[in-house]
Amino acid sequence: MQKEKIWTSTFTLTMITSLLFYFVFYALTVVVGSYAMTQYHAAASIAGLLSGIFVVGGFIGRLYAGNNVIRFGIKRMLYAGAIFYLLTTLLYFVMPNLTLLIILRFFHGIGFGIGATAASTLAGMIVPKSRRGEGIGYFALSITIASAFGPFISMSVYNSVGYQLLIVIASVAAVLALVLSIFIKVPEALAKARKMEKKPFSIWNFFEKSALPISLIGFLVGIGYASILSFLDSFSASIGLLTAGSLFYVIYAIFIVGSRPLSGRLFDAKGDNFVMYPTFIFFAFGLALTGLSNSTLLLLIAAAFVGLGYGSFLPFGQAIAIRNAEPERIGIATSTIYGIFDMGVGVGPFLLGTIIPMTGYRKLYYLSAVFLLVVAVIYYFVHGRKALKPIDEYEVK
Repeated sequence: MQKEKIWTSTFTLTMITSLLFYFVFYALTVVVGSYAMTQYHAAASIAGLLSGIFVVGGFIGRLYAGNNVIRFGIKRMLYAGAIFYLLTTLLYFVMPNLTLLIILRFFHGIGFGIGATAASTLAGMIVPKSRRGEGIGYFALSITIASAFGPFISMSVYNSVGYQLLIVIASVAAVLALVLSIFIKVPEALAKARKMEKKPFSIWNFFEKSALPISLIGFLVGIGYASILSFLDSFSASIGLLTAGSLFYVIYAIFIVGSRPLSGRLFDAKGDNFVMYPTFIFFAFGLALTGLSNSTLLLLIAAAFVGLGYGSFLPFGQAIAIRNAEPERIGIATSTIYGIFDMGVGVGPFLLGTIIPMTGYRKLYYLSAVFLLVVAVIYYFVHGRKALKPIDEYEVK
């Protein structure tokens, strides 16, 4: 039998749009704290708030988009998110004080949450069910590429030219995201708004119950990843490996891109656990190697294992999250896992930051590695022991 097609024009344009959404997020988030400390003499805690408040806004935007994507139509939701994201990006040019910058970061996060959730929901809906793990795995490369090259470009531009040029680059990326969203051809059934019966307020209007177990795992994985995202630069500088630290994300991205075709096919063919357990083990091993690093080679090997581990969790987590959701609740399931995962990444720096004075960076990474092994055990109890085999999902269901 001929395989159902993944790489349609809709899928490809949606993936590029998602990449641009995430590029703007990473490009500004990496340097906004440093900018605030330099420009407004902000304390380090306020610099951290500028990152955290964006995550909170993104969480709210994701919940709103997930709950309303069917009611408004996915095309309109994508437009709305792209337009709001562009407008809030442009406002960075005219921020007169720190208070307004904090407020802007919150609303910028809302725009990001709406646009990114609409894009990832569309991707989840249009990939063939029989190749969902592979398709969402490819789509998630948009996030991977942005997370590698967004910080790299951001730091290079900010340190060599300045903040204003970085805002110009981010604004151009946001404009391109809006333009591409216009050309995305959405299936008619998804593009049109649907009349939905008005329901009384309930927390379950915003969260998908079937997605909560894997979303809990996502929250914990996000905390583990925060040790890399927030403290790798400081750690690599402290051990004299600053150049290797800047290359860490590039190597990480290369290994995700290289492994994704195989891991996606294995997920669809062999089932959840065949891919998810190695994901936790590779991530834990990568964190342990990071703590052990005393040379460029060892730190870059650690980056490869972090890429193979952490980089494989989110796309396959999304595939699990939306599997048992009703079609009209796929958007809610998508916003559930991404929103809860983002909260883990958001609270992780604060939680881990309280540990560093007692442990130092190396022991923090050792502890994070042990933590990821504990997460693997929790995964077994909340999902792994009852995970469906691929034959159950695709042939019996």
